[in-house]
Amino acid sequence: MKSLVVWHTRERCACIVMLPPSWLLCAYESRRKQEGSLEMSITGRSIADIDTPALLVNEERLEANIQRYANMAAQNGVRLRPHIKTHKTLEIASRQLRAGAGGITVAKLSEAEVFSAAGIRDIFVAYPVIGREKAERAARLARESHLIVGVESAVGIQQLSEAAASAGATIFVRVEIDSGLKRTGVAPEKAEELCRQAMAAPGLELDGIFTFRGASFAGATSSDPQVLGRQEGELMVALTTRLREAGIPIKEVSIGSTPTSSGAVLVPGVTEVRPGTYVFFDRMTTGAGTSTYAEIALSILATVVSRPAPDLAVIDAGSKTFCGDVIPEKVGLEGYGITTDGKSGLVERMNEEHGIVRLAPGFSPQIGDKLTFFPNHVCTSVNLSDELLVIRDGSVKDAWSVAARGRRQ
Repeated sequence: MKSLVVWHTRERCACIVMLPPSWLLCAYESRRKQEGSLEMSITGRSIADIDTPALLVNEERLEANIQRYANMAAQNGVRLRPHIKTHKTLEIASRQLRAGAGGITVAKLSEAEVFSAAGIRDIFVAYPVIGREKAERAARLARESHLIVGVESAVGIQQLSEAAASAGATIFVRVEIDSGLKRTGVAPEKAEELCRQAMAAPGLELDGIFTFRGASFAGATSSDPQVLGRQEGELMVALTTRLREAGIPIKEVSIGSTPTSSGAVLVPGVTEVRPGTYVFFDRMTTGAGTSTYAEIALSILATVVSRPAPDLAVIDAGSKTFCGDVIPEKVGLEGYGITTDGKSGLVERMNEEHGIVRLAPGFSPQIGDKLTFFPNHVCTSVNLSDELLVIRDGSVKDAWSVAARGRRQ
């Protein structure tokens, strides 16, 4: 993709004013009206006229990615319950559900609350909910939604049970299994005990088991995501068989990530997969062989603000725009982002607001030029932005709010 040259004729600034409490609601409503006006004003603009940094979504690629995974799940008779932590937007979740997804997956209760309030009522919180306040929130949510929550300790089961019984709600729970990532989850041999605790707990109903293994972890016997997905599925189905033989009524076997889902859906007995990154893909999924650069649907638009050397450019997007949670070398990547042609520039260093780009020989963007980059890890890039600009035919079609941005509790 060629760099874009524009003249900046508009500046935006913001100030914080201390207001008495009685003014807060009016100030909030005023801000929402201003944001609505901004969304209307940006619609129809060419990419060259977009202020930076900005996150751009290629709508055609997004639609193709959503359909690809919907077809994969449907063809194998497995439920697709996408993880919305990648995009955190209501519009994309709606498209996933229309394409055939059976509910959504979230990481945190606060994300579940956002999507439930928008009318999505089949939600799996694939994370241990710990703390009485969170348990009470889960119970309230369970009164209006089909809420499934991950558990991996007696403490979590007890807190959820007490809150559900007090609220007169039923919370469905899935026991999390550690299948090799060494993060959360119980060892397979401890699953029966925890399942029985969940079955005996008032206000809870055991729904099944789940795991997240990913495509890169210590002790992996293969680097092929499809092989890893099959192994993950076989491990969980074998455990399910043992649990059922012991009288544990396991209904759902939920596994899979964006790289491993294609292998996981092939294992008889797997009922659900939970990919997330597939809506956009990124450099990590491309490095794993799950996607190509031509399928990545989200890019970061940035402006060249300095040329300190012939082979360097500084852009106005740093660690507060790109992700910083992944050490590139540990996932087989170089740098923190790459130009969308895959070769012209590599973000080799970052500060908060500066990206230092190493330029390929013969590529010499000027100060003021705009460049687009693919991030390493799209999920955290999205969580750093307020909105996504939807691009079709080179111009802005829509602006989507990242509705669950910053929802960490």
